[in-house]
Amino acid sequence: MPLPKYLRMYFTKGGFVYIMTNRHHTVLYVGVTSNLTKRIQQHREGSIKGSFTSSYQCYKLVYYSGFPYIASAIAEEKRIKGGSRKKKIALIEGMNPEWKDLWEEVSSDE
Repeated sequence: MPLPKYLRMYFTKGGFVYIMTNRHHTVLYVGVTSNLTKRIQQHREGSIKGSFTSSYQCYKLVYYSGFPYIASAIAEEKRIKGGSRKKKIALIEGMNPEWKDLWEEVSSDE
């Protein structure tokens, strides 16, 4: 399913905050990027050896949100990272209650 047009602009402008998890949902990783598709692909391929997501096998995208300015995305990343695990889970379940891998959703628009 392609992304709506209003979200496509965030691939070239602004930034994204995203949350990755492992197979058992025991580890959560919060990140920020200006290119969501490329960054998630890097995580999934484990191309950055020794990274947190590679070490803890966080290859499943369970949450993302686009922002018109990268500074806004960075501020949101810091806010999410500063919150409890319970708040992160609530954020994920608000968008993705079944914890589906959202990779196909973001990669299908290339």
